[in-house]
This record gives sequence, C-alpha cells and structure tokens, in this order.
Amino acid sequence: MKDADILTPGEASAGTTEQVRRVSSTWLRLREATDAAARSADLVALVGRLVAGIPRLVIHDLGCGSGSMGRWLAPLLPGRQHWIVYDHDADLLEQAAAEMVDRAADGAPVTVETRHRDITRLTADDLDGAGLVTAAALLDLLTVEEVERVAAASVSLGCPALLTLSVVGRVALTPSDPLDAPITAAFNAHQRRTTEGRRLLGPDAADAMVDAFIRRGAASVVRPSPWVLGAHNAELLSEWFVGWVAAACDQQPKLAGPAIGYTRRRLAEIAEGRLGAVVCHVDLVAHRE
Repeated sequence: MKDADILTPGEASAGTTEQVRRVSSTWLRLREATDAAARSADLVALVGRLVAGIPRLVIHDLGCGSGSMGRWLAPLLPGRQHWIVYDHDADLLEQAAAEMVDRAADGAPVTVETRHRDITRLTADDLDGAGLVTAAALLDLLTVEEVERVAAASVSLGCPALLTLSVVGRVALTPSDPLDAPITAAFNAHQRRTTEGRRLLGPDAADAMVDAFIRRGAASVVRPSPWVLGAHNAELLSEWFVGWVAAACDQQPKLAGPAIGYTRRRLAEIAEGRLGAVVCHVDLVAHRE
C-alpha cells in the first residue's frame, strides 16, 4: 500500500529525492493494468509519428518506478529501442530492468539501462541523445522550478515528451457522500503542500508543464486519462481510497473524526461492489512543430 502522506491517486514512483518515501512494488503492480487502460491511445499514435524513422530510438523514462511505462509503451512502438530508466530507488530500478520487455511492436529488439538519480536535478546533458522523454504520474510531485527544468531539457534536445497520468484534482465517487467534497479539497491542498522547502505543484502541475513548453516554442496536446475504478478492480479502489483519505486527514486533522465513519461506509460499499470512482488525470505530448 502506498504512503498516504506522500503518494497520490494515480501515482507511480516519484524518482525525486530522499524526501519521497519508498513506493511499494506491490502497489505499483496493483495499479499497472489500470494505468495502461487509462493512458491515451491517441497520444501513443502521435508519439509514433513524431519518432518515426529514428533507426534506434533512445527513450529516457523519468521516475520509472518498477518500469511499467516501458512495459506498456515499448510494445506499442515499432523499431529498435533503448530505454534509459531513472529512479531514486535502486531496488525498483533493478526490478524495472529485470521485467522490461525485449521486443518492440514489429519484433525489433528493446534494451534497457538504469540510472540511479534524483530526476529533479537532471539537465539536458543527462538526457543527451534522447529521442523521447517519458514519465508517468510524476509531475504533481515536482515544483515549478523542476517542471521548468524538465521542459527546458526536452526542448533543448528537440525531442518530444510523453508525460502521462498527471492528477488534476478531480474525483467523482458514486454514490456521492457529503464528505466527498471536503476530503477532495483537503487532499488537493496536501498535494500543493510545501515539504522541506519544496512547494509541490500537485494538481496544477500539468498546466504548469504545458505553459513551460509553450513558452519555449513547443506545442502540447493534452488528453484525459482517468482511472475508472469499481467492482472490477476493487482491491485497487480500496488501496487508493484509504490513501486518499489519509492524506486529506493529514492536511486537515479536523477531518480525522468524521473520516472514521466515512471510511467504514465506503469500504463496505467497495466490498459489496457498489462504489465507483473516477480519478481524473491527463496525459500530454509536447513537441516542436
């Protein structure tokens, strides 16, 4: 189960700093299929057109966690690929390398190397040679300065970026409950908190990234990529819900008392197959026109 005070619904490994607590590989595995279903197929097609003709595509995956982005995207793109995956967690990097697919969409070879890094400090030199930059569920854990750095590095190299599953602060639960709105507001405030001198962007991150690319002359295409949770993925829904409420209560301790009964009701609804949730995210592709 993810750490409620650091991780977000729709989040993979942050790959940022030691301030970020370790992400459970079990949690990452639990969410992987839902992530894959949520990501925008339109943007994958766009990326395919943008990188077409590159004889050996080098892909830098930032904050890779256990490697789900590579396992998802590599088989959807044709041609030889070399993935360079970054994370702050050495164990997750080892898992990402061990579980990487070895063939592209057309059967071409796929290779991988790992870099144990703090991705908030990456520069264009670190990404030298990249044909594509990717990340999943990362942007909300970055500051304005860090988002600017990622955009600047990508644009300076002239390569597109595919950034998926950024939370946008909207959650819809069915059936509704009076506590849904205050829990959502508190969670979003938690996402925007300042931690050890870093002011996180949370649900504002995707817009900030689009702005950063536009100011550097790159176009951005944004598509929704919601998690749709219900009886078919009840275990994930339960894990997400408990973490979501805990983060909200951490931000607003006055919610802790009411949240006890709220959590009990909602978990009972999940067990009975009656609760549905849509956790909104967006995917974006940025590229020079």
